[in-house]
Amino acid sequence: MDTSILDKAIVFAVKAHQGAERKGKGFPYIVHPMEAVSIAATMTNDQELLAAAALHDTVEDTAVTLKDVEREFGKRIAELVEAESDIEFEGKSRQESWRLRKEEAIERLSSATNEVKIVAIADKLSNIRAIYRDYQAIGDKVWDLFCVKDKASHEWHFRGLARALSSLKGTFAYDEFAETIEKVFKK
Repeated sequence: MDTSILDKAIVFAVKAHQGAERKGKGFPYIVHPMEAVSIAATMTNDQELLAAAALHDTVEDTAVTLKDVEREFGKRIAELVEAESDIEFEGKSRQESWRLRKEEAIERLSSATNEVKIVAIADKLSNIRAIYRDYQAIGDKVWDLFCVKDKASHEWHFRGLARALSSLKGTFAYDEFAETIEKVFKK
């Protein structure tokens, strides 16, 4: 199996996220994209999809641009990364635009291809796993780690993502995602 594109993407992501720490976690940020690769690999051996999982936060969270990703990895991978990147709203802070960004992402994912959904579920499952671990340790203080601190808003967001990604029901990743949402937001 030729893994050269994935290998290159991992090195690129490590460099892009160098020195960054996962918010409130005390470990290198790169652990998250690598977990996303591992999750995506349970659903596909498409090396470009796995590369996109490795790169999914480079445009949103580093100085890397979509043009950089396309130049290094080609149009398909750049489009997959773009599909998993938040859209910024001019003139609004990240907190002010949070719900708009999340609504837009849920809507895009609802009609996305399964390829886009594989990259998304890999990212979102890694995120909800981290939230669940933190929730077990510190309870509702976990929401203080986010720009929007309201638990109900996060519940709305994750349940919306679960609906948008529901075409993946029956996969290990989706089923764990749905189960973990229930654990975090149990009534």
